[in-house]
Amino acid sequence: MARTNEAVRQAAGDAGADARGADGAPEERAGTEVKPTEAAAGADKTPRTERGKRTLRKLLDAAALEFGERGFHEASVSGITQRAAVALGTFYTYFDSKESLFRALVEDMGALTRRWIAERVAGAPDRLTAERLGLEAFIEFVRGHRNLYRIVMEAQFVAEDAYRRYYQVFADGYINNLESARKRGEIREGDVEVRAWALIGISVFIGQRYAVWGDDRPAADIAAEAADFIGRGLKP
Repeated sequence: MARTNEAVRQAAGDAGADARGADGAPEERAGTEVKPTEAAAGADKTPRTERGKRTLRKLLDAAALEFGERGFHEASVSGITQRAAVALGTFYTYFDSKESLFRALVEDMGALTRRWIAERVAGAPDRLTAERLGLEAFIEFVRGHRNLYRIVMEAQFVAEDAYRRYYQVFADGYINNLESARKRGEIREGDVEVRAWALIGISVFIGQRYAVWGDDRPAADIAAEAADFIGRGLKP
């Protein structure tokens, strides 16, 4: 991998969005520490101590490797705990089943992706610039985190509701940001929901072609070409 999981998390943890927001990311400045999402464990299993949160983080990171390399059906709880270097019984302190961990992982990956992008688009002077910077950041993230695609794509068969929610969260943020940009006169009038999903589609397949399938061209060059295409459609 171009980056280790730790490097991705560390950079994501410093992420923040400016007043214009990042795609799917909160409009306010993000926190400086990456914590597992609250849904990562059941309501009665959410860790309250720092040690517990670190253990949960280890399980999520180990699950990303296990599911990414072996797929959901071939992955095992024992394989995950071995990768995380925790006891088998510890797993059930945080999760009820392999599927519950998989669902939590899909949500966690979405949060990490959004935070990474938020850091890169912070301070963008306008929406079209944010599109270019966000796409560049997404390509770089996926190049260092290729398991993301396999896990998210498999989610549509293992946990369809988690799969749909993964993209819906991105779409909701995109819709809000496009609407704000429309009001500021940065993009032309139009249906922001349709545009949001179209832009997500561009990102997904650009990421697959130029990150997952492999390509050594600079992410900035790829993003600039796509952004030129996007800009011609959105520019007022």
